[in-house]
Amino acid sequence: MKIVFCTSEMVPYAKTGGLADVCGSLPAELALLGHDVKVILPRYRQTNQLKFNFKKLGDYIEVPLGNKTITGNIYSTVGESGIEVLAIDNPDFFDREQLYGTPQGDYPDNDKRFIFFQRAALETLKKLKFKPDIMHCHDWQTGLIPVYLKTIYAGEPLFKKAKVFFTIHNLAFQGNFPPDTLPTTGLGWAEFTMEKLEFYGKASFLKGGLVYSDMLTTVSERYAQEIQTETYGCGMDGILKTRTGDLHGVVNGIDQKEWNSETDPDLAATYTVKTLDKKLINKGILQKENGLSVDSELPLFGLISRLADQKGLDILAPAMESLAHMDIQFVLLGTGEEKYNSMFRDLGKRYPKKFGINIMFDAKMAKRIYGGVDVFLMPSFFEPCGLGQMIAMRYGTIPLVRSTGGLADTVCDFNPKTGKGNGFVFSEYTTKALLDTIGRAVDLYHDKKNWKILQANAMTADFSWKISAKKYIDLYKAAERREVGAR
Repeated sequence: MKIVFCTSEMVPYAKTGGLADVCGSLPAELALLGHDVKVILPRYRQTNQLKFNFKKLGDYIEVPLGNKTITGNIYSTVGESGIEVLAIDNPDFFDREQLYGTPQGDYPDNDKRFIFFQRAALETLKKLKFKPDIMHCHDWQTGLIPVYLKTIYAGEPLFKKAKVFFTIHNLAFQGNFPPDTLPTTGLGWAEFTMEKLEFYGKASFLKGGLVYSDMLTTVSERYAQEIQTETYGCGMDGILKTRTGDLHGVVNGIDQKEWNSETDPDLAATYTVKTLDKKLINKGILQKENGLSVDSELPLFGLISRLADQKGLDILAPAMESLAHMDIQFVLLGTGEEKYNSMFRDLGKRYPKKFGINIMFDAKMAKRIYGGVDVFLMPSFFEPCGLGQMIAMRYGTIPLVRSTGGLADTVCDFNPKTGKGNGFVFSEYTTKALLDTIGRAVDLYHDKKNWKILQANAMTADFSWKISAKKYIDLYKAAERREVGAR
């Protein structure tokens, strides 16, 4: 199949979050399965680096933007597994310090920036005469492409047989803009209805993707169910319920070469499931680095997170005083809402022998935490997929999670009687449920026999992209079998 990914982020060219990891890994895995894959993204300032070896392709392209025509250029490079990566260049729109905005807020012209990108992506395929079987779009920044393919570009022979996929990475980010954005899109006012793009008086790019795509996917099976409810639907649950037969959850994978306790250069000591005792070397160094006593008998808990309510901080915060009086240690790495930044800094000062607090982000320290702690906390209110729990398991570090989204799909509560399970799971979103589960983890940590079984279960779990890629191929083939225009 000929497959085109349209995305606003892709590792290693541009990244703010998990979207970039997916679009960096999944296309490469699809190419390894024998498919012809291209990825189209904007040429941001961080994308414009010599090491990426982008080369300009031919003449400029002309892109309609409202009643104007804006020019852009196409740059190309060869990515992982030989895929072609195409970057759309327009310095006025993309040569900026950040991808989407500053600490003060989103760029005010994000609507125009990503309208340009989406129209430019389609014009690029026309210029290259590349006829896709599958157009795979990701998040609100590409939500209008399915709309364009079914309206303005509907008569274009190049796209006649293309089936359109739209993946929701986080439903909370929707790309909702004032109604006067609509003329800039080139779409008619007939699209500004409750059944189409209108969303509480605004034009929603995300909703366009939900309404017009042939198939919808999201990043875990549980999240696909959750977003059809009022609690997790972010106002889109109604439209998602109408598409329930076309909505599928596929859990993201991780790069198992990058996240590997046997080869990770950022660990003081590498180890395998057969040499887990060497993990204690990393634990001791992490304890010392954070001013904690070096004691292998104390269970060391870790948290790497954006400090926000979504990540479960509102139920973790009230638990911290209790944790300070338990026989455990705790290391945190992350930044976020100032109320949590201040709270954790204060806890670190009051309990310096219990809590190692790092209000920052450091990729190498993150590796040391994955490799050094015993239990990894992810008490999220919602988590579309989550990567931390899967990464932690690669290091023999046991995830402790709330049963939501991808956490529910990847972590199974350990049963000491059967030896089955790869983590600790709780369901009720309360501080008490979290503390009770932490207590269970502490008790099991001192049961060395069962702890080793649990670590082995975690380290041997398979979260490779190969599994996810094969599921996507099955969905692509199912979409291809449908008649044009059918859902």
